[in-house]
Amino acid sequence: MNTIYLDNNATTKVAEEVFEEIRPYFTELYGNPSSMHTFGGQIGNKIRKAREQVAALLGADPSEIIFTGCGTESDNTAIKGTLAAHPERRKIITTRVEHPAVLQVCRDLESHGYTVVEIGVDRNGRLNINELENLIDDNTAIVTVMYANNETGNIYPVEYIAEMAKEKGVAFHTDAVQAVGKIPLNLSKSNIDLLSLSGHKLHATKGIGVLYIRKGTRVAPYMVGGHQEGGRRAGTENVPGIIGLGKACELARQNTELENNEVKRLRDKLETAILKTCPDAMLNGDKDNRLPNTSNISFEFVEGEAILLMLDRFGICASSGSACTSGSLEPSHVLRAMGVPFTAAHGSIRFSLSRYNTEKEIDLVIEKIPGIINRLRELSPFVKT
Repeated sequence: MNTIYLDNNATTKVAEEVFEEIRPYFTELYGNPSSMHTFGGQIGNKIRKAREQVAALLGADPSEIIFTGCGTESDNTAIKGTLAAHPERRKIITTRVEHPAVLQVCRDLESHGYTVVEIGVDRNGRLNINELENLIDDNTAIVTVMYANNETGNIYPVEYIAEMAKEKGVAFHTDAVQAVGKIPLNLSKSNIDLLSLSGHKLHATKGIGVLYIRKGTRVAPYMVGGHQEGGRRAGTENVPGIIGLGKACELARQNTELENNEVKRLRDKLETAILKTCPDAMLNGDKDNRLPNTSNISFEFVEGEAILLMLDRFGICASSGSACTSGSLEPSHVLRAMGVPFTAAHGSIRFSLSRYNTEKEIDLVIEKIPGIINRLRELSPFVKT
Protein backbone atom coordinates (compact mmCIF):
# COMPACT_ATOMS: atom_id res chain seq x y z
CA MET A 1 0.00 0.00 0.00
CA ASN A 2 1.37 3.38 -1.02
CA THR A 3 1.48 6.22 1.47
CA ILE A 4 -0.47 9.38 0.62
CA TYR A 5 1.18 12.05 2.73
CA LEU A 6 -1.03 15.05 3.48
CA ASP A 7 0.63 16.13 6.73
CA ASN A 8 3.29 18.46 5.37
CA ASN A 9 2.72 21.16 7.98
CA ALA A 10 4.01 18.63 10.52
CA THR A 11 7.09 17.74 8.50
CA THR A 12 8.11 17.21 4.89
CA LYS A 13 10.07 14.59 3.01
CA VAL A 14 13.69 15.47 2.36
CA ALA A 15 13.99 16.41 -1.29
CA GLU A 16 16.12 13.99 -3.32
CA GLU A 17 18.28 16.90 -4.44
CA VAL A 18 18.88 17.84 -0.81
CA PHE A 19 19.77 14.27 0.15
CA GLU A 20 22.29 13.99 -2.67
CA GLU A 21 23.78 17.37 -1.74
CA ILE A 22 24.41 16.42 1.88
CA ARG A 23 25.46 12.78 1.46
CA PRO A 24 29.23 13.48 1.22
CA TYR A 25 29.22 15.50 4.45
CA PHE A 26 28.57 12.41 6.55
CA THR A 27 31.38 10.16 5.39
CA GLU A 28 33.77 12.09 3.13
CA LEU A 29 33.74 15.81 3.88
CA TYR A 30 33.33 15.56 7.64
CA GLY A 31 35.75 18.29 8.72
CA ASN A 32 35.01 20.91 11.37
CA PRO A 33 34.46 24.27 9.64
CA SER A 34 36.31 26.03 12.48
CA SER A 35 39.53 24.10 11.80
CA MET A 36 42.59 25.84 10.37
CA HIS A 37 43.42 23.09 7.87
CA THR A 38 42.14 22.99 4.30
CA PHE A 39 40.02 19.90 4.91
CA GLY A 40 37.91 21.81 7.42
CA GLY A 41 38.20 25.14 5.68
CA GLN A 42 36.42 23.91 2.57
CA ILE A 43 33.41 23.14 4.76
CA GLY A 44 33.34 26.74 5.89
CA ASN A 45 33.00 27.80 2.25
CA LYS A 46 29.99 25.52 1.84
CA ILE A 47 28.33 27.04 4.90
CA ARG A 48 28.85 30.50 3.45
CA LYS A 49 27.15 29.37 0.25
CA ALA A 50 24.22 27.93 2.20
CA ARG A 51 23.85 31.18 4.13
CA GLU A 52 23.63 33.02 0.81
CA GLN A 53 20.99 30.56 -0.47
CA VAL A 54 18.82 31.07 2.62
CA ALA A 55 19.24 34.84 2.40
CA ALA A 56 18.22 34.80 -1.27
CA LEU A 57 14.94 33.03 -0.45
CA LEU A 58 14.16 35.53 2.32
CA GLY A 59 15.32 38.64 0.48
CA ALA A 60 17.85 39.27 3.24
CA ASP A 61 21.59 39.89 3.61
CA PRO A 62 23.65 36.74 4.40
CA SER A 63 25.04 38.46 7.51
CA GLU A 64 21.48 38.53 8.91
CA ILE A 65 21.13 34.72 8.79
CA ILE A 66 21.89 32.77 11.97
CA PHE A 67 21.75 28.97 11.85
CA THR A 68 20.06 27.29 14.82
CA GLY A 69 18.97 23.80 15.77
CA CYS A 70 15.27 24.19 14.90
CA GLY A 71 12.38 26.62 14.67
CA THR A 72 11.70 26.32 18.39
CA GLU A 73 15.24 27.40 19.23
CA SER A 74 14.90 30.32 16.84
CA ASP A 75 11.65 31.41 18.53
CA ASN A 76 13.21 31.11 21.99
CA THR A 77 16.27 33.06 20.92
CA ALA A 78 14.22 35.83 19.35
CA ILE A 79 11.96 36.31 22.35
CA LYS A 80 14.34 35.69 25.25
CA GLY A 81 17.26 37.35 23.49
CA THR A 82 15.22 40.50 22.91
CA LEU A 83 14.10 40.58 26.54
CA ALA A 84 17.70 40.18 27.71
CA ALA A 85 18.76 43.04 25.46
CA HIS A 86 15.98 45.28 26.85
CA PRO A 87 15.82 44.44 30.57
CA GLU A 88 13.93 47.63 31.35
CA ARG A 89 10.92 46.44 29.33
CA ARG A 90 8.69 43.74 30.79
CA LYS A 91 5.80 43.31 28.36
CA ILE A 92 5.30 40.81 25.53
CA ILE A 93 2.45 40.95 23.02
CA THR A 94 1.50 37.81 21.10
CA THR A 95 -1.65 36.00 19.93
CA ARG A 96 -3.82 33.18 21.21
CA VAL A 97 -3.22 31.14 18.07
CA GLU A 98 0.58 30.93 18.10
CA HIS A 99 2.44 27.65 17.83
CA PRO A 100 3.45 26.26 21.26
CA ALA A 101 7.06 27.16 20.40
CA VAL A 102 6.02 30.78 20.97
CA LEU A 103 2.93 30.52 23.16
CA GLN A 104 4.50 28.30 25.83
CA VAL A 105 7.65 30.42 25.93
CA CYS A 106 5.55 33.51 26.58
CA ARG A 107 3.48 31.80 29.24
CA ASP A 108 6.62 30.54 30.96
CA LEU A 109 7.99 34.09 30.97
CA GLU A 110 4.70 35.28 32.44
CA SER A 111 5.29 32.97 35.39
CA HIS A 112 8.61 34.76 35.89
CA GLY A 113 7.09 38.20 36.20
CA TYR A 114 6.67 39.39 32.62
CA THR A 115 3.36 40.79 31.41
CA VAL A 116 2.04 38.78 28.47
CA VAL A 117 -0.92 39.93 26.38
CA GLU A 118 -2.52 37.49 23.94
CA ILE A 119 -4.51 39.04 21.11
CA GLY A 120 -7.74 37.30 20.13
CA VAL A 121 -9.12 36.27 16.74
CA ASP A 122 -12.55 36.17 15.12
CA ARG A 123 -14.49 33.11 13.91
CA ASN A 124 -12.35 32.97 10.76
CA GLY A 125 -9.13 33.24 12.73
CA ARG A 126 -8.41 36.84 11.75
CA LEU A 127 -6.54 38.98 14.29
CA ASN A 128 -8.04 41.94 16.09
CA ILE A 129 -5.53 44.52 14.82
CA ASN A 130 -7.15 47.48 16.61
CA GLU A 131 -6.74 45.67 19.91
CA LEU A 132 -3.07 45.08 19.15
CA GLU A 133 -2.30 48.68 18.21
CA ASN A 134 -3.74 50.02 21.44
CA LEU A 135 -1.64 47.67 23.56
CA ILE A 136 1.86 48.55 22.32
CA ASP A 137 3.40 50.93 24.85
CA ASP A 138 6.77 52.03 26.31
CA ASN A 139 6.95 48.89 28.46
CA THR A 140 6.63 46.55 25.47
CA ALA A 141 9.84 44.69 24.63
CA ILE A 142 8.62 42.58 21.72
CA VAL A 143 5.57 41.83 19.60
CA THR A 144 5.58 38.28 18.23
CA VAL A 145 2.94 37.23 15.70
CA MET A 146 3.21 34.19 13.44
CA TYR A 147 3.36 34.75 9.68
CA ALA A 148 0.98 31.90 8.89
CA ASN A 149 -0.94 29.55 11.15
CA ASN A 150 0.16 25.92 11.18
CA GLU A 151 -3.38 24.59 11.71
CA THR A 152 -5.62 26.75 9.52
CA GLY A 153 -3.07 28.19 7.12
CA ASN A 154 -4.25 31.73 7.85
CA ILE A 155 -1.78 34.39 6.74
CA TYR A 156 -1.54 37.30 9.16
CA PRO A 157 -0.79 40.97 8.35
CA VAL A 158 2.72 40.82 9.79
CA GLU A 159 4.09 43.54 7.52
CA TYR A 160 1.50 45.97 8.83
CA ILE A 161 2.10 44.89 12.43
CA ALA A 162 5.88 45.20 11.99
CA GLU A 163 5.44 48.76 10.73
CA MET A 164 3.18 49.53 13.68
CA ALA A 165 5.79 48.16 16.12
CA LYS A 166 8.59 50.09 14.45
CA GLU A 167 6.71 53.37 14.81
CA LYS A 168 6.57 52.74 18.56
CA GLY A 169 10.20 51.62 18.85
CA VAL A 170 9.34 47.99 19.64
CA ALA A 171 11.01 44.87 18.20
CA PHE A 172 8.83 42.66 16.01
CA HIS A 173 9.31 38.90 15.59
CA THR A 174 7.42 36.48 13.39
CA ASP A 175 7.41 32.70 13.48
CA ALA A 176 7.46 32.06 9.73
CA VAL A 177 8.03 28.32 9.96
CA GLN A 178 4.93 27.54 7.87
CA ALA A 179 5.27 30.46 5.46
CA VAL A 180 8.84 30.14 4.22
CA GLY A 181 8.99 28.21 0.97
CA LYS A 182 5.24 28.47 0.36
CA ILE A 183 4.71 32.18 -0.23
CA PRO A 184 7.16 34.85 -1.47
CA LEU A 185 9.04 36.89 1.15
CA ASN A 186 11.29 39.95 0.78
CA LEU A 187 12.70 41.06 4.10
CA SER A 188 14.76 43.81 2.50
CA LYS A 189 11.50 45.69 1.97
CA SER A 190 10.01 44.81 5.34
CA ASN A 191 10.10 46.16 8.89
CA ILE A 192 10.32 42.66 10.38
CA ASP A 193 13.21 42.58 12.88
CA LEU A 194 13.31 38.85 13.63
CA LEU A 195 12.03 35.83 11.71
CA SER A 196 12.18 32.12 12.50
CA LEU A 197 12.16 29.20 10.08
CA SER A 198 12.65 25.45 10.27
CA GLY A 199 14.35 23.27 7.66
CA HIS A 200 12.14 20.22 7.93
CA LYS A 201 9.08 22.24 6.90
CA LEU A 202 10.53 22.94 3.43
CA HIS A 203 12.09 19.61 2.42
CA ALA A 204 15.38 19.89 4.30
CA THR A 205 16.35 17.71 7.26
CA LYS A 206 15.18 17.90 10.84
CA GLY A 207 17.51 19.53 13.35
CA ILE A 208 18.25 22.73 11.44
CA GLY A 209 16.62 26.15 11.71
CA VAL A 210 17.32 29.80 11.05
CA LEU A 211 16.83 33.03 12.91
CA TYR A 212 16.89 36.13 10.73
CA ILE A 213 18.10 39.16 12.70
CA ARG A 214 17.83 42.48 10.91
CA LYS A 215 21.00 44.54 11.04
CA GLY A 216 20.95 46.79 14.08
CA THR A 217 18.44 44.69 16.03
CA ARG A 218 19.55 44.11 19.62
CA VAL A 219 19.35 40.43 20.60
CA ALA A 220 21.43 38.75 23.30
CA PRO A 221 22.84 35.29 22.43
CA TYR A 222 20.75 32.37 23.64
CA MET A 223 23.45 29.71 23.15
CA VAL A 224 26.72 30.86 24.73
CA GLY A 225 30.09 29.19 24.24
CA GLY A 226 32.19 29.29 21.10
CA HIS A 227 32.55 31.89 18.38
CA GLN A 228 30.24 30.26 15.83
CA GLU A 229 27.64 32.31 13.92
CA GLY A 230 29.49 35.52 14.66
CA GLY A 231 29.22 34.88 18.41
CA ARG A 232 25.43 34.88 18.22
CA ARG A 233 24.86 31.11 18.44
CA ALA A 234 27.57 28.93 19.94
CA GLY A 235 28.11 25.27 19.08
CA THR A 236 29.76 23.32 16.28
CA GLU A 237 27.69 23.76 13.16
CA ASN A 238 25.33 21.05 11.90
CA VAL A 239 27.13 20.95 8.56
CA PRO A 240 24.86 18.52 6.66
CA GLY A 241 21.77 20.28 7.99
CA ILE A 242 23.01 23.72 7.00
CA ILE A 243 24.10 22.67 3.51
CA GLY A 244 20.85 20.78 3.01
CA LEU A 245 18.81 23.77 4.10
CA GLY A 246 20.67 25.95 1.63
CA LYS A 247 19.78 23.56 -1.18
CA ALA A 248 16.17 23.33 0.00
CA CYS A 249 15.89 27.13 -0.06
CA GLU A 250 17.28 27.18 -3.59
CA LEU A 251 14.65 24.63 -4.64
CA ALA A 252 11.92 26.59 -2.87
CA ARG A 253 12.79 29.70 -4.90
CA GLN A 254 12.48 27.64 -8.07
CA ASN A 255 9.13 26.18 -7.04
CA THR A 256 7.29 29.23 -5.70
CA GLU A 257 4.97 29.34 -8.71
CA LEU A 258 4.25 25.61 -8.40
CA GLU A 259 3.36 25.99 -4.71
CA ASN A 260 0.97 28.85 -5.41
CA ASN A 261 -0.70 27.34 -8.46
CA GLU A 262 -0.60 23.55 -8.75
CA VAL A 263 -0.47 22.77 -5.02
CA LYS A 264 -3.26 25.27 -4.41
CA ARG A 265 -5.33 23.73 -7.22
CA LEU A 266 -5.05 20.26 -5.69
CA ARG A 267 -5.85 21.65 -2.23
CA ASP A 268 -8.96 23.39 -3.56
CA LYS A 269 -10.05 20.27 -5.43
CA LEU A 270 -9.80 18.18 -2.27
CA GLU A 271 -11.53 20.77 -0.12
CA THR A 272 -14.39 21.43 -2.53
CA ALA A 273 -15.12 17.74 -2.93
CA ILE A 274 -15.12 17.06 0.82
CA LEU A 275 -17.43 19.97 1.63
CA LYS A 276 -19.78 18.88 -1.16
CA THR A 277 -19.96 15.18 -0.27
CA CYS A 278 -19.85 15.34 3.52
CA PRO A 279 -22.85 16.99 5.25
CA ASP A 280 -22.13 18.97 8.42
CA ALA A 281 -18.55 19.65 7.36
CA MET A 282 -17.12 23.17 7.60
CA LEU A 283 -13.94 24.95 6.63
CA ASN A 284 -11.93 26.49 9.47
CA GLY A 285 -9.95 29.63 8.71
CA ASP A 286 -9.79 32.49 6.26
CA LYS A 287 -10.75 31.00 2.89
CA ASP A 288 -9.25 33.86 0.89
CA ASN A 289 -6.06 34.60 2.81
CA ARG A 290 -4.18 31.44 3.71
CA LEU A 291 -1.32 29.22 2.66
CA PRO A 292 -1.82 27.51 -0.71
CA ASN A 293 -1.32 24.02 0.75
CA THR A 294 -3.49 23.99 3.88
CA SER A 295 -7.12 23.01 4.47
CA ASN A 296 -8.61 22.55 7.95
CA ILE A 297 -12.04 20.94 7.91
CA SER A 298 -14.30 20.05 10.83
CA PHE A 299 -16.68 17.10 10.62
CA GLU A 300 -19.37 17.50 13.23
CA PHE A 301 -20.37 14.65 15.58
CA VAL A 302 -17.26 12.52 14.95
CA GLU A 303 -13.83 12.36 16.59
CA GLY A 304 -10.82 13.55 14.60
CA GLU A 305 -8.67 10.71 15.96
CA ALA A 306 -11.16 8.14 14.65
CA ILE A 307 -11.08 9.76 11.21
CA LEU A 308 -7.28 9.64 11.19
CA LEU A 309 -7.25 5.96 12.15
CA MET A 310 -9.61 5.06 9.32
CA LEU A 311 -7.66 7.20 6.83
CA ASP A 312 -4.52 5.40 7.95
CA ARG A 313 -6.03 2.07 6.83
CA PHE A 314 -5.81 3.42 3.30
CA GLY A 315 -2.30 4.79 3.78
CA ILE A 316 -3.56 8.37 4.02
CA CYS A 317 -1.68 10.61 6.47
CA ALA A 318 -3.30 13.77 7.82
CA SER A 319 -3.46 15.49 11.20
CA SER A 320 -5.99 16.50 13.83
CA GLY A 321 -3.97 19.62 14.67
CA SER A 322 -0.42 20.66 15.37
CA ALA A 323 2.02 17.75 15.62
CA CYS A 324 3.29 19.35 18.84
CA THR A 325 -0.13 19.10 20.50
CA SER A 326 -1.81 16.13 18.81
CA GLY A 327 -1.04 13.89 21.79
CA SER A 328 -3.61 15.83 23.79
CA LEU A 329 -7.30 14.94 23.90
CA GLU A 330 -8.19 18.62 24.24
CA PRO A 331 -9.53 20.42 21.17
CA SER A 332 -7.04 22.57 19.29
CA HIS A 333 -6.25 25.83 21.12
CA VAL A 334 -6.41 27.56 17.74
CA LEU A 335 -9.94 26.36 16.99
CA ARG A 336 -11.04 27.15 20.54
CA ALA A 337 -9.69 30.69 20.16
CA MET A 338 -11.72 30.97 16.95
CA GLY A 339 -14.90 29.88 18.70
CA VAL A 340 -15.39 26.71 16.65
CA PRO A 341 -18.24 24.71 18.24
CA PHE A 342 -17.16 21.88 20.50
CA THR A 343 -18.90 19.26 18.35
CA ALA A 344 -16.90 20.44 15.34
CA ALA A 345 -13.55 21.20 17.00
CA HIS A 346 -13.18 17.58 18.11
CA GLY A 347 -13.71 16.44 14.53
CA SER A 348 -11.16 18.73 12.92
CA ILE A 349 -8.75 17.39 10.31
CA ARG A 350 -5.87 19.30 8.75
CA PHE A 351 -4.82 18.36 5.23
CA SER A 352 -1.51 19.94 4.25
CA LEU A 353 -0.12 19.25 0.78
CA SER A 354 3.29 19.63 -0.84
CA ARG A 355 4.64 19.84 -4.36
CA TYR A 356 5.12 16.06 -4.27
CA ASN A 357 1.42 15.25 -4.06
CA THR A 358 -0.32 14.04 -7.21
CA GLU A 359 -3.77 14.25 -8.76
CA LYS A 360 -4.18 10.49 -8.36
CA GLU A 361 -3.54 10.74 -4.62
CA ILE A 362 -6.07 13.51 -4.17
CA ASP A 363 -8.66 11.55 -6.15
CA LEU A 364 -8.21 8.57 -3.83
CA VAL A 365 -8.69 10.71 -0.72
CA ILE A 366 -11.82 12.24 -2.24
CA GLU A 367 -13.11 8.73 -2.90
CA LYS A 368 -12.49 7.44 0.64
CA ILE A 369 -13.48 10.37 2.89
CA PRO A 370 -17.31 10.27 2.51
CA GLY A 371 -17.52 6.59 3.41
CA ILE A 372 -15.30 7.10 6.44
CA ILE A 373 -17.40 9.98 7.75
CA ASN A 374 -20.68 8.17 7.11
CA ARG A 375 -19.45 5.06 8.90
CA LEU A 376 -18.26 6.99 11.95
CA ARG A 377 -21.51 8.92 12.18
CA GLU A 378 -23.45 5.67 12.13
CA LEU A 379 -21.47 4.66 15.22
CA SER A 380 -21.68 8.03 16.95
CA PRO A 381 -24.23 8.62 19.75
CA PHE A 382 -24.08 12.38 19.04
CA VAL A 383 -25.40 12.46 15.48
CA LYS A 384 -28.52 14.55 14.98
CA THR A 385 -31.76 12.62 14.44
